[in-house]
Parts: sequence; C-alpha cells; structure tokens
Amino acid sequence: MSTRRAAGLWAWLDERVGHRRALADLRAARMPGGASMMYVFGWALTFLLGVQMVTGILLALTYSPSVSAAWASVAYLEDQTTWGHLVRGLHHHGASAVVITTGLHLAQTAIYGAYKRPREINWLLGVVLLLFILGFALTGYLLPWDATGYAATQIATGIAGSTPIVGDGLRQGLQGGNELGNLTLTRFFGLHVLILPALTVTVAVLHIRLYRRHGPTPRWGRPPAELARTSQPAWPHQRVRDLGAMALALALVIIAHVTFGGAPLEEPADPSAEFDARPAWYFRPLFQALKYVDGAAETVVAIGGPALVIGYLLLLPWLDRKAERAPRQRLAALGLLAIIGVAGAGLLARSYVDDAADPGLAARQQASAERAAHARSLARRFGVPAAGGPSVFQSVPYYAARKVWVARCASCHEGDERKAPVVGPGYAGRAWIRGFLVAPAADAYFGRTKLAGEAGMPAVEQTGADLDALVELIYAQTGATDADAALVARGQELFSDEEVACTDCHSIARDVAGDSGPGLHGWGSRRYLESLLDDAGAPRHYGPHSGMARFDDLAPSVAREVADYLVWLRTATEAELAALEPVR
Repeated sequence: MSTRRAAGLWAWLDERVGHRRALADLRAARMPGGASMMYVFGWALTFLLGVQMVTGILLALTYSPSVSAAWASVAYLEDQTTWGHLVRGLHHHGASAVVITTGLHLAQTAIYGAYKRPREINWLLGVVLLLFILGFALTGYLLPWDATGYAATQIATGIAGSTPIVGDGLRQGLQGGNELGNLTLTRFFGLHVLILPALTVTVAVLHIRLYRRHGPTPRWGRPPAELARTSQPAWPHQRVRDLGAMALALALVIIAHVTFGGAPLEEPADPSAEFDARPAWYFRPLFQALKYVDGAAETVVAIGGPALVIGYLLLLPWLDRKAERAPRQRLAALGLLAIIGVAGAGLLARSYVDDAADPGLAARQQASAERAAHARSLARRFGVPAAGGPSVFQSVPYYAARKVWVARCASCHEGDERKAPVVGPGYAGRAWIRGFLVAPAADAYFGRTKLAGEAGMPAVEQTGADLDALVELIYAQTGATDADAALVARGQELFSDEEVACTDCHSIARDVAGDSGPGLHGWGSRRYLESLLDDAGAPRHYGPHSGMARFDDLAPSVAREVADYLVWLRTATEAELAALEPVR
C-alpha cells in the first residue's frame, strides 16, 4: 500500500472514529510533579484484566459447564490441548496478580489521599472494582468442579446462607437448589463470564474516565507552582513506566506459572467424599479467623468482618474529610487501613504455618494429589465416562469386575491364605487345563478344597497325543477360536470311550449335568462363568461339593464383566495383568 493510500485510509478512519484527537489527548496529558512509578498500578491492573479476558475467552472455548463434563473438559484442556496448560496457568496466576495489583493500587491511592474531594466517586468505583475482582475469584474457583473448588464453594455458600434475613434466599439463588449441582455450576459460570465482565468493564471505563477528568493525584507537600514547574507530558515519560510495569507484571505471572507448575486441578468433585477444603490464598485470612470462633460467633465473623472492612473503605472519603493529604496528618485513617492489612497478612501467614505443622493434613493432601494425578492419567488414556467426574476411576479395563474380584474373590483364589484353585493369567488356558488333568488335587487346583480327597477327580491316565486331545477338547469349550479341530474330534472320541471313563462323571452335552461332576459343555466360556457365579452349587456345576458363595446379587452387567475378565485372563500374561491400573 502506498503512503498516499495509507494516509487516505487513516483520514477516512479518523473522520468516522476520531482516533487522532483521542491519541492527541493521550499524548497531551501531563503529570503534575513529574512521572513516577507510583502511578503505574492502575495501568498495570488494566493490562492484567485484559490478560484475564483474553485467556478467559480461550478457556471458555473448551469448557463445558455441566457437572458431568466440567472436570473432564478442564483435564482435556490441561493435558491434551495445545498450549492449554499455559493458557489456564496464566489465567490462574493472573487472578492472583490482579488481586495483588488491586491491593497495591488501593494502598497507593489511600497513601496519596486520592479519595479526597473531588475524587470521592472514583474511590468508590475502585472499591466496587475490588469487590468484582473478588467475585471473579469466588465464582471461578468452582468451575473446574474438582474437590477443592467444590468443598470451598460449599463453605462459601454456607457463609452466604448465614446472612441474617436474606441468607437462605441468597444461598438458594447461588446454588439453584439445596445442594451444589448443575444449576450452581451454570450460575457461577454465567456470573464469571457474562455478568461480572460486563459490570467490571463498565465500572473500569467510568473509573478511567474520572481519572482522566481529575488527573493523577500529585505527591503531598508540594506547592502548585512547583508541581507546574516539574510537570512532564505523560508520553513518553509516564507511559514508558506504565509499559514497563505491564511487562513486569506479565513476566511475574509467567514465572509463577513455571514455578508452581501451572494451575492446580484436583481429583473430580465427589459429594460423598470428605476433603480438606482450603480456599484461594486471598480468602485465607477469613478462613483462619473462623478457626478461632464457633457457634453464632462464626456468622458474626464471616459476615460482619468483611462487611466492616468494605464499609470502612466505602465511607473513608467522608470519615477523612480534611484537606490535608500528608500521611502524618492522617494517621487515624491510614492507621486503621494498616491494621487491616497487617491483620490480614498475619492471618494469611498463620494459616499456612498451621497447615505446615499438621502431618495428618500433609498425608491427606499427598493422597489427594496422587488421586488427582491418577485421575488425569486415566482421562488421558481412556477418556472420562459419560457420568463424568469420579467415574473416571471406573474407566480402567474391567474396573467393575476387578472391584468385585478384590472385594469377594481374591482372598480365596490368590495368595498364601487362599482356599480355592489359583485363578490368574493363563486360567482356563491349555497349560492350566493340562496341569489340572494331570494333578487335579495339586495345591494350585483342588488341593485346598473339599474335592482334594476321595470326593475329588482322579488324575487322567492318558499321556502324549491322547492327553493333548483331551486338553484341546476342554480348551475348545471356552470358545477359543484357535482350537485344533482334529484334536478336538479325537478328544471327543476319548471322552466317550468307556475305558477312559470321562462320561462316568461328566457330560459334554449342552446344559446337562454330569453324574457326579460338572457338566463341561461351554466350560470356561462367558456364559458358563456367568452361570457359575450365579450358583456354583447348582447340579450343572459342583453341587454339594461347592464351597463357593453365590454371586446372584450382582447386577447382570457386572456379572457379565466379571465373566469377561476371567475369559481375558486365559490369554493374559503376568505383565499384562500388572500393567492394568489398580482399582481404587
């Protein structure tokens, strides 16, 4: 594009937008008494709010505000989305930076007496912005729907519910019911991404507009003539400092992201589980203060404490109406602010000291961190089931089956104290069947059961090819697709041979019990194993010799999965079994 065309486009845009005058006004602004780093906090805060807006929009593109999908969407963003870990980390630590910068801006404004006439309205707008910022922090904490956010929000809504007169309605309005759930999450999401941003932008624009009207508050103790003589244009003197403060703020947020490993994501929220709730650091002073009271005093501290602090900030321009701005002449007003700040810092520090001195808490937090890491690992490998949240722990292969196995089967079929045949990798495979036929009373088979003696099965006398044929016949009953048809046919001949005498005790016909032993049709298949679980003492199975409890209380889907798990063991190796995620 030629210079002439660029100038024409610039002029066309200015005629419609008026940006030249706005830029000129920005350059023409002056700093009475000269530029100073004490004036950078407002612009640094504006920049950080912009960072929060941009990262928040990016987060919203992958977030799903529902109980079943919220945690899964955040875990997906963190672990599987390009730059997702960075974006969420900047948003998380940026929130802390916003709170800190707001506090510094408030302190600088108070020290300079910038709440005095004619800047009272701008001070009030600043306090309102502080409340909105804390509102962002409170509503955003729940959105991941993890254990921390859930537990902390329960406490926060409980405090809101203790407000006299309007408490119950306020809590119901925030929660959308008696308990935290989908309506709570969608309402907090709406507040966080729609209502609070709109209100914050509106108030921030008014705040900046009044700042432009009244200009910066110069340092106290300097006469007007000196202020005029030492004044400097905002550009470049002050604006360079502002840009430096913005760059420093962003650098510190990035450093915090790297140092703390991004934003935390705890295990999925489980309303039935206990959790040691800890709020974000900027709410910890109130959390610590509540430890020192109980009963009705908790409500007084939880509601009255913040109300008194905010009330004092709002009334400060009228409580300190004298014209003097020198801090030594405003010791009462600034002293009370200092007491509030020191008390808050002390309670904050004490909260962390108490936690560090509690070994039980450290152990529970470590266990929770391990569960969180485990949940995220499962989400990466297997996804999160439609039920969402805690169901991620059930996404491991054969979860329901192995949970039943650990609770009701392992004590009998695993370990030194077992009292039934070993069931593990290779169960119902060729090697397992061969070992059983050769020595059914061996320790790994019926050696620890009622079938180990005379009531049990004698060892087969066949060897070599005949033994191979009998093994293949029984192996084929499992439904294995690699059974050798010729060997199976030979095995059927041997099975029916009167000299071999298998039919004296067993039947291989469908659903027919043997005379004194189990029916073998479909032995080891899923259908057979489901029937065995339902009633191992049925005539088709072990009859009165069965020492196995019935599993007829299992849901059909769970019984089917247990049977599938046992079928899977036939071809599984010890390494493959060990590689399965542990059932928790």
